[in-house]
Amino acid sequence: MTSLPLARRRRGRQVLRNTAIGWSFLLPNFAGFVVLTLVPVALLFYYAFTSWNVFGGAEWTGLENVRQMLHDASFRTALRNTLYYTVFHIPLTLVAALALALLLNQRLRGVAFFRTVAFFPYITSIVALAQVWNMLFSPGYGPINAFLRGVGVANPPGWTTSADWSMPSVIIVGTWREMGYYMLLFLAGLQTIPAQLYEAAKVDGANSWQRFRAVTLPGLRPTTFFVVVMLTIGSFKVFDVILVMTNGGPGQSTLVLSQYIYQKGFVENQFGYASTISIALFLICFVVTVVQFLINRRGSDS
Repeated sequence: MTSLPLARRRRGRQVLRNTAIGWSFLLPNFAGFVVLTLVPVALLFYYAFTSWNVFGGAEWTGLENVRQMLHDASFRTALRNTLYYTVFHIPLTLVAALALALLLNQRLRGVAFFRTVAFFPYITSIVALAQVWNMLFSPGYGPINAFLRGVGVANPPGWTTSADWSMPSVIIVGTWREMGYYMLLFLAGLQTIPAQLYEAAKVDGANSWQRFRAVTLPGLRPTTFFVVVMLTIGSFKVFDVILVMTNGGPGQSTLVLSQYIYQKGFVENQFGYASTISIALFLICFVVTVVQFLINRRGSDS
């Protein structure tokens, strides 16, 4: 009779011990998340309705920052440039990454080397990459314009020094840099498609294009959805490549929302207004992502 309560107490102590051990692993990461992410995000939503700089206290201004943002011509320019970058960067990177994945999914000699080469730009310093590409795009002595002149183009583009060509230049570099990373995701997706499906399609007389449409694309649907979502969020938040290559110029031709937030907050010391623009960028990303999830769910159900 006395052994049963003793056994229960031992089990209770063991449960408490296991719980304490579990929390000892979770608490450091959770504390870091709270201090470095949750609290700053909560403060962001507060400071968005204030006039605040680092040299004084925050003064509550209500919706004044929102009214300023709606009448801010530079904000509209940054939003338009961000949409411009996003609309072209997503399909170009998606197609390039998928094409690379299909090519490097074959049994080729040295395929591992070429996969590494394709992925290498993604992990290389963006400062080094931007400097190299700026030299390649140089209107006067860059090899790209030298090649264009050699093939008969009398007036090649000014690239990063031109208001019309600066954004296409950044899109080219952004696509080249990121396609290797998304190529790896597509490679992982391709290797999950059963080989029997391709064999059955061949038996039915399907050619390469028909196998791609009927087998590869449906099999890559989850991967493609994930890649599109990640590309969308990354495109709306583009910052580093533009900051290093063009710094938003010439003029405001490549000014994007992330850089405008940085400029207002850390350059002009208007952290309240910068917080408001940050929330606007967050809401844009949130709405677009939700729409993508709804479209994907509707496509899956049909």
